[in-house]
Amino acid sequence: MSPPLLKLGAALSTMAMISNWMSQTLPSLVGLNTSRISTSDTLTQISPKEGWQVYSSAQDPDGRCICTVVAPEQNLCSRDAKSRQLRQLLEKVQNMSQSIEVLNLRTQRDFQYVLKMETQMKGLKAKFRQIEDDRKTLMTKHFQELKEKMDELLPLIPVLEQYKTDAKLITQFKEEIRNLSTILTGIQEEIGAYDYDELHQRVLSLETRLRDCMKKLTCGKLMKITGPITVKISGTRFGAWMTDPLASEKNNRVWYMDSYTNNKIVREYKSIADFISGAESRTYNLPFKWAGTNHVVYNGSLYFNKYQSNIIIKYSFDTGRVLAQRSLEYAGFHNVYPYTWGGFSDIDLMADEIGLWAVYATNQNAGNIVISQLNQDTLEVLKSWSTGYPKRSAGESFMICGTLYVTNSHLTGAKVYYSYSTKTSTYEYTDIPFHNQYFHISMLDYNARDRALYAWNNGHQVLFNVTLFHVIKTEDDT
Repeated sequence: MSPPLLKLGAALSTMAMISNWMSQTLPSLVGLNTSRISTSDTLTQISPKEGWQVYSSAQDPDGRCICTVVAPEQNLCSRDAKSRQLRQLLEKVQNMSQSIEVLNLRTQRDFQYVLKMETQMKGLKAKFRQIEDDRKTLMTKHFQELKEKMDELLPLIPVLEQYKTDAKLITQFKEEIRNLSTILTGIQEEIGAYDYDELHQRVLSLETRLRDCMKKLTCGKLMKITGPITVKISGTRFGAWMTDPLASEKNNRVWYMDSYTNNKIVREYKSIADFISGAESRTYNLPFKWAGTNHVVYNGSLYFNKYQSNIIIKYSFDTGRVLAQRSLEYAGFHNVYPYTWGGFSDIDLMADEIGLWAVYATNQNAGNIVISQLNQDTLEVLKSWSTGYPKRSAGESFMICGTLYVTNSHLTGAKVYYSYSTKTSTYEYTDIPFHNQYFHISMLDYNARDRALYAWNNGHQVLFNVTLFHVIKTEDDT
């Protein structure tokens, strides 16, 4: 075969390889299984999930916004990956479109040359037939030479036919790429509002607004108690366990005080996990025995009722010293006004979002509950509220957002039966049940950081989740 024919044969072989690659690889690369593209199927694949949802909203009679806020887990928006994939796919298609355009130009140029050669070969073949018919008039030698050349050219005829087929296939691919580019561009325009950068900014803005909103949701009204979650089984029938509501997120120390009297030992654990496993980190020997189980850890200090007195003690865990002590004037003690279960539970110390509180009863208030807000440094009474609920009829009590919630029993069937708001100095009877799983509660305290109730339930340390109803104040509210 002559050099020009070798060059043409190499070009045709290359074209056949490219055509084969295009027919097999291109459809899978761009996500196609047939030569036609289904717009609806492509659009169905791009179906990003929503990252944020609105659950409910309403207004009270005064026009204030009332809502329940549920903070979702912080995840990257699912549209982001889809948008990046779409952009990358569109870029690939555009690159392929440019490559196919160059290939098409070269193919068309070669195609014209091939058509011209095909015409010449067909003409040459016709001449050979004529020569064969009249070969007697020509020299046998010249005829043989021409016949050999023709025989060399004959294998090129099917190659030329394949070349024409490949050229048509490239034209089809070019049309498919054009259609695919149009569809992808349309999809990109449709979800253009959800571009990654814009979505990211919207998420950051929404998170900022949500944090601002949550600052207004520091207080709420108790609506439901769920649980309990049993954390551990240990100790006697009566006791207390707690964490510090003012501790940082990394500080999850647990304090454990077994029994309601005749004890001065406080056990500390670095975390709930250590508490469960019993990996004690430190032991404190208090200077005085405590009374009851209604102690509280607040801002790094333990507040407890000194045994056989109405004296409140503030003890620092950091220094191991008593920082303050003060008599709670007129407060009954040593089982004069305990909760229904007894156990010297006359004085109940607790904390909430507002601060430190003492709940007790006095003769002056006919044995009914008195609520006093305390100065956490000096233990001075800042203000007191006298309720009409008998202390000895209360199973336990706890404060949430300046409202005292009282249970009607410490036994099975107990429920939150009464509440008193220090903000409005008003009370109401409630009906909020909760599951007293182990039949005897001797300690029930709210932790504002965890938004949970810590309880000692017949030798079981348990947690209750609480659901609060929040009222968001507007700028016009006073």
